[in-house]
Amino acid sequence: MKNSDLLPSLLFKINENQLALEAAILELTNWAEKKGSPDVAENVRGALSALDKNEEFIKMTLAMIMFPE
Repeated sequence: MKNSDLLPSLLFKINENQLALEAAILELTNWAEKKGSPDVAENVRGALSALDKNEEFIKMTLAMIMFPE
């Protein structure tokens, strides 16, 4: 297998890791909010919004790389 053949799989795994980290951070954010730190929770959600904004582009790009026409 050529190294270039590994790139799509690598990018897919990196994206999976990013989504898992986002979910874990959101769980911690909810916990912090319930424990009386709404400002921290709001700041974290604001920072995580970048992930949401980029998610669709990442999915489209991965699909194009993995399944070219």
